[in-house]
Amino acid sequence: MAAPFYDVIVLGAGASGLMLASMAAKHGRKVLVLEKANKVGKKILMSGGGKCNFTNLYVEPENYISHNPHFVISALSRYSNWDFIGMVCDYGIEYEERRHGQLFTLNGAKDILNMLLSECDKTGRVDIKTSCEVKAVNPLEGKGFQVATVQGYFECESLVVASGGLSIPTLGGSGIGYDIAKQFGHHVYPTRAGLVPFTFSDQFKEVTTRLSGNALEATLSNELNAFTEALLFTHRGLSGPSSLQLSNYWHMGESFQINFLPGLDVFEWLKQKKQSQPKVLLRTLLSEQMAKSIVTELQNLIWPADSETAIGNLSDQRLEHISTQLQHFSVKPSGTEGYRTAEVTLGGVDTAEVSSKTMESKKQKGLYFLGEVLDVTGHLGGYNFQWAWASAHAASQFV
Repeated sequence: MAAPFYDVIVLGAGASGLMLASMAAKHGRKVLVLEKANKVGKKILMSGGGKCNFTNLYVEPENYISHNPHFVISALSRYSNWDFIGMVCDYGIEYEERRHGQLFTLNGAKDILNMLLSECDKTGRVDIKTSCEVKAVNPLEGKGFQVATVQGYFECESLVVASGGLSIPTLGGSGIGYDIAKQFGHHVYPTRAGLVPFTFSDQFKEVTTRLSGNALEATLSNELNAFTEALLFTHRGLSGPSSLQLSNYWHMGESFQINFLPGLDVFEWLKQKKQSQPKVLLRTLLSEQMAKSIVTELQNLIWPADSETAIGNLSDQRLEHISTQLQHFSVKPSGTEGYRTAEVTLGGVDTAEVSSKTMESKKQKGLYFLGEVLDVTGHLGGYNFQWAWASAHAASQFV
């Protein structure tokens, strides 16, 4: 018996895969979506703490990391954040703006998933199979592909790889997209966990363990970038938006700096306090700016010998040294929590070998790559979803 034939087969029922399926179907294509997990859109449902940070009000190419930074410009300009917001509004989905232009659903990520599934249902041209792991992909003679799965063989004219990266394997993430790319001669950049918490194994780990659950606004920086957002102490190390953002720019063995009091010239502030409140202890003054528990730990790290010395008895030189430490505190992680908790995968299919207009492989006609499997990683804040929508839209007109 001949294998069922579809115009388009999509590998992965995540954000980019479902978006592509619905849009290609509107162009008259018969589409099959194959999902390895037992449910579609698992990563959508857990994203943003279950509220799905589906895009951002301010999307620029600078919000993306790639060995080929110009690659994202075309797709993002042709399907903007406002296009997706328009669809969200058409469906009456309630959302809110949070810090840095991040848009979250008010009633849960299921609203976004249901919208995508509703778009797929509109035409009657989209079939979705779950628990359908792909075993092999082979080109057919002439054109097209045969896809071997645990549920049988399927054939298609266009094959779309929207399988995501290696992050959070419990949600169905796998490396199959990279394997398929390599099979057809593509270069794949080494992958690593991105938007992921830092771990420590030195004395600083004991500090983070004691402070677990505490958070404060801080700037984390290295030579490549700096992010001022919430910093969260955990049993294993550092998390929170500022840590996740910087993890995209950090490599094993490197240090980075923490400014515990961004937006304040600590040295000038302490000199003024020295004049106005000379009998007060440093930790008492700093407790005006952050939690006492954090101040206590910083005191043990930075000025233990002066812990009981009134500020009036500290030289300006000593205050300057303490201030510098508070605003340029150097730490060296032992690693990150890895793919288990990473929100994205850095690296991936080399975009120099993929058309920025169509997302089609330059090496194999009819083969397309979308979303996270490509060497494109967005900052935290809805940018990875916007790349999923935009790359799917770009390919949908050509598959």
